[in-house]
Amino acid sequence: MAATYFERLSQLPPGVQLDYLIAGGWITQAVGVAAELGIADLLADGPKLSTELAQATGSHPQALYRLLRALASIGVFTEVEPERFGLTPMAEVLRDDAPGSLRGMALFRAEHVQWGPWAQLGHSIRTGQPVFEQVHGVDFWEYFAQHPAASAIFNAAMKGTMGQVADTVAAAYDFSQFSSIVDVGGGHGATLSAILRSNSALQGVVFDLPHVAEGAKEAVRAADLVERCDIVGGDMFEQVPAGGDAYMLSRIIHDWDDERSVAILKNCRRVMGPRARLLLVEEVIPPGDTLSFGKLMDLNMLVSLGGQERTEAEYRALYEAAGFALTQAIPTRSRVSIIEGEPV
Repeated sequence: MAATYFERLSQLPPGVQLDYLIAGGWITQAVGVAAELGIADLLADGPKLSTELAQATGSHPQALYRLLRALASIGVFTEVEPERFGLTPMAEVLRDDAPGSLRGMALFRAEHVQWGPWAQLGHSIRTGQPVFEQVHGVDFWEYFAQHPAASAIFNAAMKGTMGQVADTVAAAYDFSQFSSIVDVGGGHGATLSAILRSNSALQGVVFDLPHVAEGAKEAVRAADLVERCDIVGGDMFEQVPAGGDAYMLSRIIHDWDDERSVAILKNCRRVMGPRARLLLVEEVIPPGDTLSFGKLMDLNMLVSLGGQERTEAEYRALYEAAGFALTQAIPTRSRVSIIEGEPV
């Protein structure tokens, strides 16, 4: 088996390795264009010549060949013979219909909505403040409310991310101990749907802002879970639905600073019984030099939202401030862990 891009990179001199890292933005844009053109979907039934792909996508033949050659050199696509390209395992995940597809995320990260704030990372590092509103004129959430096309790309990115996470969360924790679970900020219910499919006696509630909750109805209907999953619209900063045995927040708390995170958790605490459980689905930052995508995502939270990824100790402090005790942090097969808390 041929060495992967990452294995080959590790064999290069330090200066060359760093040069590849510095060029990471180029790779983002190259993958983004391939995602925009739907190249991976066009290769689903087998390798094709770059000229065929150019014709199918309305691209300049030589320019598209140069794009695919560059991506093949780092393991996204493979040049199976001169000018004929096929899928690799990484390219498979760029297919629109792939489980946990990252096509939406590739499009999102290549857009100016992300690049603009990241260009001002230095300001965030100097001040500790997000720069999204400074760059775009409105805060993160208002931007997507005002730009439907960008919002659709963002939602596709989140759907792909949660698609990768959902089944691993359902498999990593014993949800059968509960009769009902409230998914706070549950989006279109991808994680809750996976949990309900794995636990036939469990009932659920997807709770999110009214316009988001509206979109969840079709997703829950498509998952054939209408009889077991209610959709409720509201604002988690005001109140959350009562009656759950468990309250889950999947990739929500990292969006917010400590003060607003505690406010959300306190609203959960107010409606929870003494035996209910709080379950945060988040990346837990490991100590020292340990490789962690969360350490990069933490910078994205800084520039975009003013939120942060956290260590287990930092989650423990949030729990204590909101009236919980952190009981365990359970790793999953994906990047996230399930951080369990109980009321105190």
